[in-house]
Amino acid sequence: MSGGEAQRVVEDFFGVIRLFDDGSVVRGDESTIMPVGPFPDAPGVQWKDAVYDAARGLKVRVYRPHAAAGNEGKFPMLVYFHGGGYCIGAYDQPMFHSCCQRFAAELPAVVLSVQYRLAPEHRLPAAIEDGATFFSWLRAQAAAPGASAEPWLAESADFSRTFVSGVSAGANLAHHAVVRIAAGQILLGPVRIAGYILFSAFFGSNERTTTESDPPADASLTVEMSDQLWRMALPAGATRDHPLANPFAPGGVSLEPLPLPPALVVAPGRDVLCGHVLRYAARLKEMGKAVELAEFVGERHGFSVGQRSEATEELMGILKRFVHKLLNDVN
Repeated sequence: MSGGEAQRVVEDFFGVIRLFDDGSVVRGDESTIMPVGPFPDAPGVQWKDAVYDAARGLKVRVYRPHAAAGNEGKFPMLVYFHGGGYCIGAYDQPMFHSCCQRFAAELPAVVLSVQYRLAPEHRLPAAIEDGATFFSWLRAQAAAPGASAEPWLAESADFSRTFVSGVSAGANLAHHAVVRIAAGQILLGPVRIAGYILFSAFFGSNERTTTESDPPADASLTVEMSDQLWRMALPAGATRDHPLANPFAPGGVSLEPLPLPPALVVAPGRDVLCGHVLRYAARLKEMGKAVELAEFVGERHGFSVGQRSEATEELMGILKRFVHKLLNDVN
């Protein structure tokens, strides 16, 4: 900066992200605001990391259950995008790692937990583009399994029975990936999407929903936090009516003509974003899409990756029924 002027902080997210007026970013310790556990390991699950984008060093963590597979020794696949408002979080953080282990063990399924670039260093649509790159990598894995760079997928994964999922920002990413796939913008080849699951989806709009105007008590994610994350994640100067935040915004992709796969939408009641999630499910139903809505009145944003509880047990049962019903339909 000329004249020796000091940099000015324009966004400070609990000291974990400090964004300066010249665009530079200083990051702090996320453990000060993210749950640190302990989060249990699931017995009988192997995992390892693979690189899906060598140019950017982006990885996917592959989880493989020891349980007996049903379809010629192959498991369905669950693609999972972690949460964090597109600004924090990581595919290998303990709570996401534990959650994916549980999915792998109890569905059972081969789970693919995907790393993507974070804002504000890499503003949207960077993470959405990383999702597209990942699915291109997955298509290449399915197209040439004999020479697969990841033998676990060749050995254990049924590419024709793939589910796309995510929590919070990861659910937003999962939505956009599914929309791009349905619109033919991402070609999958032998990979087939059987359904998608959105946990505590991170959506927004300029118009406030009821749960934003009258927030639930003790919400873990506040309206102010959500707004700040969107300011740091969206293209500079964009509002919350950008199509990447608001799936029904003017100028966005029309969802009505798209052949979207069946969706399971999980809506925690003590979440300021619950109004957006309920609107999403209702609008899709109005369009004639196959949507199952699972409401958890007493739960907070992102409860699906928290400690085990009656609610997470109930959610796992709903998830298993949703997945197995669609797998039976495929078979």
